[in-house]
Amino acid sequence: MSHSPTRPFDSATATHIARAFLPSFPLGNRWDYYYTRAKLGSDPLYPGVLQALRGSDAPVLDLGCGLGLLAHALRMDGQHMDYRGVDNDADKIARAQKVADRNGLTNTRFDVVDLANGPPAHHGSVAILDVLQYLSMEDQRQLIANTIAMLVPGARLVIRTALGDDTTRGRTSRVTDRLANWVGWMQFRPKCYPDADAMRAQLAAAGLHSTFEPLYGNTPFNNWLIVASKSG
Repeated sequence: MSHSPTRPFDSATATHIARAFLPSFPLGNRWDYYYTRAKLGSDPLYPGVLQALRGSDAPVLDLGCGLGLLAHALRMDGQHMDYRGVDNDADKIARAQKVADRNGLTNTRFDVVDLANGPPAHHGSVAILDVLQYLSMEDQRQLIANTIAMLVPGARLVIRTALGDDTTRGRTSRVTDRLANWVGWMQFRPKCYPDADAMRAQLAAAGLHSTFEPLYGNTPFNNWLIVASKSG
């Protein structure tokens, strides 16, 4: 596993994207703006995902999309494929749709979907970002199998997840995820952190070529970017 050169957005880019989340009136709640600004400036997640999706015009399904940051990053990057974000948090979905509409994001929609009942129908690329650890091992395998079936020629399966190990980064990821649930930012506590070898074997068995790269950035977390596509 080689180290990825991917870095977080620079300050100007992070601020530019985050400004979409400023309230529409001066005394409005700025929590989403400060959260997105901090995340974009410290976490290389979105530069990594943008790099993975470049060169494909397949529609993107973003599973567990939260506030829909990926949609804003894609448009900033000049990627205009259809985008659909789904999440089980109705409040975040409402805020995501409101911000997208206010900022004129085209070919973009958000829906409330509980992945415990299975993902929605889709044909194209799929992003699963910081979601897998909230599922059981069996549910992880089933979700990955479902998303593999969604891939069309030229599409990519892009996964960002903390991996299960006993490193300092691994332990920090587990504690932070529990804290996010405790303060109410995440609705659920993590259940199982994916095993890299098991994921690689599942992707290979489905005929996919995959890469696993660390995506640490300026964070203490054990985050990795997995990109898979059909061989040939």
